[in-house]
Amino acid sequence: MPNIASVLKSEIQRVARKELRSETQQLKKTVGQYRSQIAQLKRRLQVLEQQVRRQSRGGGRAAAAAEPQDEDSGPSLRFSAKGLATQRKRLGLSAASVAKILGVSALSVYKWESGKTRPRARQLEAIASLRKMGKREAQARLEG
Repeated sequence: MPNIASVLKSEIQRVARKELRSETQQLKKTVGQYRSQIAQLKRRLQVLEQQVRRQSRGGGRAAAAAEPQDEDSGPSLRFSAKGLATQRKRLGLSAASVAKILGVSALSVYKWESGKTRPRARQLEAIASLRKMGKREAQARLEG
């Protein structure tokens, strides 16, 4: 007949091993996830570095081409989502009507007014012209 102390000791060891096994399983799973994230970030970094190298090679030409465009555009245009909504209401137009005048989709106008996105430079110029427009001219553009 085995000694109760040795039976108790072996049972404690067995339970401890089982507990450690479950803890290490969770750690192994997390380490695996971290490793895959690190690998993904390394791949992304490599792609970005390649893009930077390509940009730096052709950077002289791109920078020279960009300067005259900045001079032609004149002063920089500001954009305010709240201002666009106010302007639209002042003209008494719907978002779809404003979109038709600006040559964009109604969803774009909605997203600009809600502040989810910002218009591009070309669209900012159209919005600036909208500011100078009156109700009659806006209706004429819609009909024309």
